[in-house]
Amino acid sequence: MVSRSYSNLLELASGGGGGGEPLPSLGRRRIPRVVTASGIVPDLDGSDDDTDAASAASDHSSHAPRERTIIVANQLPIRASRRAGGGGWEFSWDEDSLLLQLKDSLREHPGRADMEFVYVGGLRDDVPAADHDEVAHQLLEGFRCVPTFLPADLRSRFYHGFCKQQLWPLFHYMLPLSPELGGRFDRTLWQAYVSVNKIFADKILEVISPEEDYVWVHDYHLMILPTFLRKRFNRVKLGFFLHSPFPSSEIYKTLPVREELLRSLLNADLIGFHTFDYARHFLSCCGRMLGLKYESRRGYIALEYYGRTVTIKILPVVVHLKQLQSVLNLTETGVKVAELLKQFCDQNRLLLLGVDDMDIFKGISLKLLAFEQLLMQHPEWRGRVVLVQIANPARGRGKDVKEVQDESYAMVRRINDAFGQPGYQPVILIDRPLQFYERMAYYVVAECCLVTAVRDGMNLIPYEYIIARQGNEKIDRILGLSPSARKKSMLVLSEFIGCSPSLSGAIRVNPWNVDAVADAMDSALEMPEGEKVLRHEKHHKYVSTHDVGYWANSFLQDLERTCLDHSRRRCWGIGFGLRFRVVALDPNFKKLAVEHLVSAYRRTTTRIILLDYDGTLMPQTSFGKSPSSKTIDMLCSLCRDQNNMVFLVSAKKRSTLDEWFSPCENIGLAGEHGYFLRLRRDAEWETCVPVTDCSWKQIAEPVMKTYTETTDGSTIEDKETAIVWSYEDADPDFGSCQAKELHDHLESVLANEPVTVKAGLNHVEVKPQGVSKGLVAKRLLSTMEENGLLPDFVLCIGDDRSDDDMFEVISTAANRLSLDAEVFACTVGRKPSKAKYYLDDPADIVRLIQGLANVSDEMHSVLPPPDAADTVLRWNNTCPQLPQ
Repeated sequence: MVSRSYSNLLELASGGGGGGEPLPSLGRRRIPRVVTASGIVPDLDGSDDDTDAASAASDHSSHAPRERTIIVANQLPIRASRRAGGGGWEFSWDEDSLLLQLKDSLREHPGRADMEFVYVGGLRDDVPAADHDEVAHQLLEGFRCVPTFLPADLRSRFYHGFCKQQLWPLFHYMLPLSPELGGRFDRTLWQAYVSVNKIFADKILEVISPEEDYVWVHDYHLMILPTFLRKRFNRVKLGFFLHSPFPSSEIYKTLPVREELLRSLLNADLIGFHTFDYARHFLSCCGRMLGLKYESRRGYIALEYYGRTVTIKILPVVVHLKQLQSVLNLTETGVKVAELLKQFCDQNRLLLLGVDDMDIFKGISLKLLAFEQLLMQHPEWRGRVVLVQIANPARGRGKDVKEVQDESYAMVRRINDAFGQPGYQPVILIDRPLQFYERMAYYVVAECCLVTAVRDGMNLIPYEYIIARQGNEKIDRILGLSPSARKKSMLVLSEFIGCSPSLSGAIRVNPWNVDAVADAMDSALEMPEGEKVLRHEKHHKYVSTHDVGYWANSFLQDLERTCLDHSRRRCWGIGFGLRFRVVALDPNFKKLAVEHLVSAYRRTTTRIILLDYDGTLMPQTSFGKSPSSKTIDMLCSLCRDQNNMVFLVSAKKRSTLDEWFSPCENIGLAGEHGYFLRLRRDAEWETCVPVTDCSWKQIAEPVMKTYTETTDGSTIEDKETAIVWSYEDADPDFGSCQAKELHDHLESVLANEPVTVKAGLNHVEVKPQGVSKGLVAKRLLSTMEENGLLPDFVLCIGDDRSDDDMFEVISTAANRLSLDAEVFACTVGRKPSKAKYYLDDPADIVRLIQGLANVSDEMHSVLPPPDAADTVLRWNNTCPQLPQ
């Protein structure tokens, strides 16, 4: 593993580890902080001789590396303890950790048996700085774990501060309405969160081989880690899984750092969620805050983000079957089951079970209220039904946790005082830590499991309950069941937990509706045995076939599929700080070199220049669409060169173009929909195609007006021979829904008209069939060819998909150009396009055109100005009157 390590060469050059200090050593010899791929010396410290280095390089190059996944989470799946007498540390695997279960279960799947896993994360215990090297070496060698050591203050501000006071409440729909309720946004806590994510990134750099390894990041503690990793390695194969809910956009957008978190998650290749609701909320945030659209591709949801495809994965985590079954086989489990049978069943008691953390979102108090309501409304259950509530310690801390504890204890006392009898206690609250086998024993005996959280991610309690109720031969003997007995179970589940959609046989409830929860408890107790059996069998079939190994294997398969084209794309990073993102494009797509363009411009004599307007010469976001005097002067200067044929290709109205560009006597004004203007100011418009009948507008426009009236923020624009309905300023979800409906409506009413209806980014357009900017470009080139003018320089610049038609025409028009013609198809922005070149924004385009105009002025300043009649004749010959 060490011989394939990578690190940040910039940090190596500066002698630092990102924070001004070198990273701590992992054991007795520091892992080399340089690229150590085949052919590169693996160490700089000289600790290995040349023979060892050569051997390592040979071994690396002659054997394919094992498939390896780096799993990154806030905590390692490790339990640590001090040796007696303080003489070092002892470590063992945490069998309850999902990350460990993931590895053990995944290796049972075909092709995964030899997969190597490396864990990066923190320890629960504080390790003195003096022990860091020893502990790191011990964990790496013995457990393949890389620990992140955080100072106590930084860890507190990171975990108990930003994670538990900001993200966790917000993701569970709790807004910081007051300092006491969750806590207002604290910039220093955010800085701690960023610092910790950076430390995790630095630790990953010590062990990663970015061309080979997969990195799988877990949960909201590390949401900006993808940005740090993508910044170091543009092609890193990176997955992220969120184990908590993702809130609706109305909740999420209250977070001051909302865009930074979204952009960081989008730096992953695959983003996983438990339910479609969580994924839908995330996608809605991306659409509303970043303007991104998603689409379904053969069953996969995908986002296009600067040329990269980010895939969304929806699959709930379940449980580790073999671990649960092994716990059921323990002798201690059987003894505990027998003890509980004697305590409850032998006393003719029915056991209802709740297992929850003691926090404000688990709904313990609501459950107790519902149980109290059950006993009040159904006296027949008094003395028979017992609610055992296992309250695990809260993972957070603060005033709200104390309030939940006090309220729960008070309600338990009230219920027991009101309905208790000699030898009968209606509610048993267990607030001490239980061994896992004890909890499994309670599952086995419970008639019904109650999970009534008001908001929760993937709660595994229902799955564990189902497996425990399925039992085994040993448990069946203790329960007195025959081998052929069919098992049964009942679940009452909140609608607001992640596992609810996958357990369709449960009784789903709104935990806020206390009466409904009480009725659900009664239904669960009264339900016929046969129906309980059918519900249990349906649940058990799902859980037994969708264990944690199935989940992990499915996630990694999708990650591998998403990353297949990494090596075939050219990648580079743009943006600063947490707004960093990677652009991934075709290898042949490159930035237009101004020097190369100017050189070609100087040595050519017959030039044609095609320019789009909106988004090219004028930014799309500009409110004032009319050109500036500088733009007009620039174009006029470019047009004065008699070797240039300059056309502005726009879908604007002819009258608008005439008015704006009347000072430029020699500019060609071309319409997207098949018309263009000769160069004299008083020239008439000519058409590239027969004039079309626009009577269909009388049908389309009233339909569009109806949708405009019902869609706030939408507009209609009449573009000469086309008409466009735009919803750029409308609600993105509602606008998209209305656009789909409008598209179908227009296709229906215009079915017999010679037009096409197209849906684009934030708009629906109706235009005559067979007309496009490509048609204009083709007709211009054809007309020049007919008049013996073969251009040796073609420059075409645009910004959207409608311009791709022009790019395609000029790129494939070799027979209509000079043999040594220079062709430049250029789009605005680094994005997928049929153009071969790009420039970053309209400002770059303006500077480029101004530069060409200056070159023309320079080249012809020593020559007498061309005769105006010659210029008009030249253009008249190029653009003759076309038949109507």
